[in-house]
Order: sequence, then structure tokens, then C-alpha cells
Amino acid sequence: MGYRILVVDDSVFMRKIVSDIVSEHPELEVVGTAKNGKEAVEQVKLLKPHAVTLDVEMPIMNGLEALQKIMKEAPTPVVMLSSLTEEGAAETIKALEFGAFDFIRKPSGSISLDLYKVKQQLHEKLLAAVKVTMRSIAQPFAGSAPPLVSRGTAVNKPGVLSAAESVNKANAGKPRSSKFDQLIAIGTSTGGPRALHQVISQLPGDLPAPVLIVQHMPPSFTKSLAQRLNDVSQLKVVEAEDDQLLETGTVYVAPGGWHMMARREQGGGYRIKLTKDEPRSGHRPSVDVMFESLVPMKELKRHAVIMTGMGSDGAKGMLALRKSGAVITIAEAEETCVVYGMPRAAVELQGVTDVVKQPEIARKIVQSVHSASS
Repeated sequence: MGYRILVVDDSVFMRKIVSDIVSEHPELEVVGTAKNGKEAVEQVKLLKPHAVTLDVEMPIMNGLEALQKIMKEAPTPVVMLSSLTEEGAAETIKALEFGAFDFIRKPSGSISLDLYKVKQQLHEKLLAAVKVTMRSIAQPFAGSAPPLVSRGTAVNKPGVLSAAESVNKANAGKPRSSKFDQLIAIGTSTGGPRALHQVISQLPGDLPAPVLIVQHMPPSFTKSLAQRLNDVSQLKVVEAEDDQLLETGTVYVAPGGWHMMARREQGGGYRIKLTKDEPRSGHRPSVDVMFESLVPMKELKRHAVIMTGMGSDGAKGMLALRKSGAVITIAEAEETCVVYGMPRAAVELQGVTDVVKQPEIARKIVQSVHSASS
């Protein structure tokens, strides 16, 4: 008997396709299907599957509502099935904040034979999902660290955007400068959108450094991620563009499908460099590529962070940064990671100066920046 999987989709055709794909792996077994979110919640309680594949758009109760009920009433790892539309990408980012383990793309709309193209990806994510410790994704955002942004902003509340307008007004009014002597770089993968939501929402709008982020994610989803983070942050958050000038108080998210680096200009200042070079460790963007671009910039006080994710991307780059004199290199602590892969690799390679729980990472970054300024 393999790991028990529940398949949820409103399309009969898609339920059959996904069930067939799941069943092709010897360690995975489909124990049931559901055609809407209400059925999904009932089946999770009844069948107690090891993991669930969950469509976003469904009648009666959609995937986001079902996901929240599952996380509250019967916490179970969930892999979302996302459409390629802009709306689908935005909903998927919310799902990851609400506790979904990960997602796969529907290659071309809600009914698609070429879903088989993502068979290997679905198998990998389900096998990783069934092994995850649910404490790290089922609980609400941990509130052990008081927020570092002003009151009234949407901090640590997934899905709460009521204060987004005031946050955006606040971050739009902050003076930004292309003159700085500090830079923050963050790498993350599985579980990353939720972790980034917590960390970025806690950073103050007057941060005297740019923030570079590599999140393993396909094109179009990184744009939605940047928009979502911008809604809950006092910093300005954008999807990075080639040759974009780096400024303080701004977060640059690497676009899916592109490596992102920083490059120094001859006359001073720093810009984004995007390339389509070969994937590194299977990833483009790659955390290692971003970190390594910062290694020669010893004139900058560099602060590097690796958070939750599968694999080892970023570990070598973080070690190189530490050896080149980075102020701090932070790995997220195992107990708050959805997947303790990338941080573990960085710790084992001895590239890490500090191991920090997710709710404390923003505070640690701010402290590091302040001490480096004095």
C-alpha cells in the first residue's frame, strides 16, 4: 500500500487524468475523488489521505475556501492545481499563504491532455508533501515576533488586505535612494511565499538597503507574488526587470524563468542583471546565481538569508558570501520550515552564521542592518 492521495477537481476528465498520473507512481495510491470543495473537506475527514491535489476554481466551495477548512479542521498536505491565467496565479499565491504545500501548473487551461508533461513534478511534490510535518504549514502565522511595521498594516494575517491601501500609500511616500552601502538577499523555495509574506511584511519602509529575492517559481507566478507582497509591505515590492536600478526600501523578486544577479556600474550604483543562462541545480532563477553575483561586492555590507525549500540551492553561494565577509548569513530553523532542505544544506556546508526561526528573521535582518550602520 502506498501513500493515500485524494484528487479534487470539478472536471470529470481532469479527475481521471490526475488520478491516472498519481497512480502511475508505485508509492502513490488514489483513495478517492471529490468534485467540489465541500466534498473535499468531507472526504479528507472520512478518508484521512496522506495528501490532497486540489483545484483552485470549483463550484459550491472553491479551492481556497476548502483549503482553509482543511487546514483548520483536518490539517493535511495539499498540492494545488493552478491555471496559467493571471487570476489563477494570484489565487495560487493566496493558497500557498493559507497553508498549501505547493502547486503545479495546468499546462494549458482546466482541461488538458498535456498535464502528463508535469507528471514527474506532481510525483515529486506529492512524495515531498506526504513527508512534511504539518505544524509548519497548518498553524496560523506565528506571532511570537511583534511586527516591525506601523500599526494598521496587514501583518501576519494571510488573506487580509484591508490595510493594503494604507500600506501602499506609506511605501509610496518613502524616499528611496540609489546610494547605499548595504544589501539584503533572500533565497527560498517550497513554503517560500508564506515565509516571505511573514518576513517582508515585518520589514520597515525606511530600510536603508535594497532586498533581492529568488523564489523558485514559474513565470507569471512571480509577478503575482510580488504584487501580493507589495500589498502587505511598507517596502515597495516589484518583479525585477533587466537593467533596473537598485534602490533602498525596495524589494526585487526574480522573475520566473530568469536568473537574477546584481551588477555594479562603473560610475557607482547597482543594477539588476537578468539572464537565460542554463538552470543551476535544476532552477532558474537560482539562489546560488544571485548569491554568487554579490561575492565580489565587498564594498557592500551584505546580509543573506536562506529559508524553507527542497534541495540545496543557495548553500554554496551562501558559503562563498560568508567567506567574502558578509555581515550575516541566516538559515531558517528546522522547526519553522515547511521543508528543511535548502537551510539544512547551507548549515551542513558551514555557510551559516545564524539559525533563526521564521517569525524572528525580519527582526534579525533589521538588527544586522542597524549594527552594520553604526
